[in-house]
Amino acid sequence: MKTKGRRRSTGIPRVIAIDGPAAAGKSTVGREIGARLGYPFLDTGAIYRAMTWTALHRGVDLSDEDALSDLAASLSIDVGPPNLDSIEPSTIFVDEVDVTRFLRQPEVEAAVSLVSRVAGVRKALVRVQRELAGRNAVVMAGRDIGTVVLPKADLKVYLVASVEERARRRFAELSALGLDVTEEEVLHDLRRRDRIDSERSVSPLRPAEDAIVLDTDGLTLEEVVQRLAELVEGTT
Repeated sequence: MKTKGRRRSTGIPRVIAIDGPAAAGKSTVGREIGARLGYPFLDTGAIYRAMTWTALHRGVDLSDEDALSDLAASLSIDVGPPNLDSIEPSTIFVDEVDVTRFLRQPEVEAAVSLVSRVAGVRKALVRVQRELAGRNAVVMAGRDIGTVVLPKADLKVYLVASVEERARRRFAELSALGLDVTEEEVLHDLRRRDRIDSERSVSPLRPAEDAIVLDTDGLTLEEVVQRLAELVEGTT
């Protein structure tokens, strides 16, 4: 694993930001680290998926940025502990309705990058994320946590992996959910999402200047979690 970035001062961090491209392992690793520390874990991607599903469900035109922004500003979004039968690290509520089971639907996966690049959507949902993070210590994962949402996080980590490795991981994840997709389709979608996420004008995908970059290609989940745990404990 290649590691680069600034070393932080000693002491267990209270706020941990994990960023990186789609399927880099942010949610899985973040959930494990949160469990070790006894911290809640928030995958902000789930919030954007919840927003995307709501827009689709309500028939909002995804090319209408004003309509999407108005919808995002009007929603009440909250996060709770995970359901026992769910692979998601938390339960997402929109206007007090549990929408967690809809978050991985193919139509949501296909549209989430288009919705999340809208400036008004990001402004509204960043406010939600900061409110949730302000309640207590937290591990938060997403695309712009260290750069925009929580720029003063105690520890910032940016996970990377090749698009082929990420496609393999995401394909295995979706197959386990019983979704009918091919690895080639997943690879194509990830390349599309990488392009959208990195080229958007608002909060483009990039590591924070003081983030520690971890290249996870070829590593097991256990190896990545151990490396991050060492960073949390200040042993590297």
